Amino acid sequence: MKRIYFSLLTTLLTLITFAQEKKAEVDVNINKGGGDNNWYASPLVWVIGAAVFILLLVALTRGRSRA
Repeated sequence: MKRIYFSLLTTLLTLITFAQEKKAEVDVNINKGGGDNNWYASPLVWVIGAAVFILLLVALTRGRSRA
């Protein structure tokens, strides 16, 4: 009985995995030019964000050592 359940389960999983034949069409534009001005694409934003994160991390770790 276990063998029948196992074969039915594997057949079902095989049908599910092979049912996805159509590939998704994704259009990704990594160029910075154009009309899109994404604020997160600027390297300055990443540098400032990393500096704030490091400052917060240092402040939190120094605050715990006093207790």
